[in-house]
Amino acid sequence: MPRQTGAANGRTLIIACGALARELLKVVRANGLDQIDVECLPASYHNTPVLIPDAVEERVRSAQGRYDRVFVGYADCGTGGRLDAICTELGVERLPGAHCYEFFAGSEPFGEIQEAEIGTFYLTDYLVRHFDRIVIAGLGLDRYPQLLPDYFGHYTRLLYLSQTDDPTLVEKGRLAAERLKLRYEVRRTGCGELETSVMHLGDPRTADPISGTTASPARVA
Repeated sequence: MPRQTGAANGRTLIIACGALARELLKVVRANGLDQIDVECLPASYHNTPVLIPDAVEERVRSAQGRYDRVFVGYADCGTGGRLDAICTELGVERLPGAHCYEFFAGSEPFGEIQEAEIGTFYLTDYLVRHFDRIVIAGLGLDRYPQLLPDYFGHYTRLLYLSQTDDPTLVEKGRLAAERLKLRYEVRRTGCGELETSVMHLGDPRTADPISGTTASPARVA
């Protein structure tokens, strides 16, 4: 699909991972970004990233003529560069980084976290809330608990990157770490670079009104 050219309605669409829906809507509503709509793909793609590029492409193409700008609310998310290829082909941009953990924590702090302890398993608010469905059932550990060492034997800690100050979620994260037999740590991140990217996207000065692309709310790696 060529870059958006005909909508001329001043509206922007974010096509995002369902795991980011709560945070995206929070940023949009809190900052009065009424010109931005959010459409989410299933969060279950977290475990099947091979499905992400084609699903994103379908949604972007379906938005043609309806929006001036389309933005992809995914990091690379395990697609091995395939999502970037789709974004380049369609003339849209995505969130920065390899995973949502990176833009929540911030690129530089995330790099430091990774370097300090490579064997880190990450959870966000969404993944804590849906830990049993996304992680345990998603990996089949509810049916085959003996596979736990195969999946997590090389991890040493579970780091919960929290977007909110919610003691209930902190406790759920602790129970998740116990279940995976990992050391537990919590780091409060808020929405991190996700909010920065959306705010930049909501600034009309960053838009090219002819192509419908943004000046650079987040680079395509």
